[in-house]
Amino acid sequence: RAKAQFFESLGFTRAEWHALQSALLRVGRDGEAELGAASVFGQKYVVRGTIQGPSGDTAAIVTVWIMLTGETTPRLITAHPGSLR
Repeated sequence: RAKAQFFESLGFTRAEWHALQSALLRVGRDGEAELGAASVFGQKYVVRGTIQGPSGDTAAIVTVWIMLTGETTPRLITAHPGSLR
């Protein structure tokens, strides 16, 4: 619920989910990936960045991605408010 409120405060809505998808992909593409924990499923990466919502407001965000074993495209696991460090 807290994550939903965070994204809603930036102007993201369920009806316009593709705007959030695009913003998260931009963070993953443009940010610097930090090596995260490895698991039996694959290697995790943490990418920090700034997200801008439809309202024009921006916020620091942390995204976590996984490169599944045997795959070449990372998948988003989670995103939450964070710091750029």
